[in-house]
Amino acid sequence: QVLPVESGGGLVQPGGSLRLSCVFSGSGPTILSMGWHRQAPGKQRDFLARIAPNSGSTLYADSVKGRFTISRDNAKKTVYLQMNNLKPEDTAVYFCNALLPSGYAWGQGTQVTVSS
Repeated sequence: QVLPVESGGGLVQPGGSLRLSCVFSGSGPTILSMGWHRQAPGKQRDFLARIAPNSGSTLYADSVKGRFTISRDNAKKTVYLQMNNLKPEDTAVYFCNALLPSGYAWGQGTQVTVSS
């Protein structure tokens, strides 16, 4: 079983930066890709970015392209989300996930609040 565990959230001022981390604990099925989504209060969970563990190829939502960067460290079984130039509308719970042959495994989420 693969269990993603996020960390790195917190309170940051507009224009600031945060780096989220997600460690994939456990073992078992092959991880096909790793990604980040977020969910603001009262809104649906939105896709942000994905990365393939072997090739490192990435995919971003238009809303974060140029501000957010996804990366991975396969040796540490960790995926990162570097977030720059944060805006109040980036406030949300950020979720990490692993795409497995059987479907998605989700973490519990980490809160990011952008406010002055």
